[in-house]
Amino acid sequence: MLRAVLKTVTILVLLALLGCSLPPMQPVSKRELINTGVFRKFIIEQPAEEILYALNTRGEVVVEGKRNIPGRDFPVFVKLLATADGVHLLEYDR
Repeated sequence: MLRAVLKTVTILVLLALLGCSLPPMQPVSKRELINTGVFRKFIIEQPAEEILYALNTRGEVVVEGKRNIPGRDFPVFVKLLATADGVHLLEYDR
């Protein structure tokens, strides 16, 4: 009985740890962030340095923004992920 409980607790702890964000193996540079086109495609209030800090410490960041379409207001959430392949963008309508 005790073994089953310990096994279940161990599995739950491992699943919780796997769900956490991890910092990237190599830090993301400001140039890499700019090359994603995130500041051309979206209007984002947070400065690039703040986004870089979050990417390099947690591996991901979600910011509020608007699509950069003149005369239109399309609010979105932009998720940036620091991976081994570079920075990936995901956008979600608000």
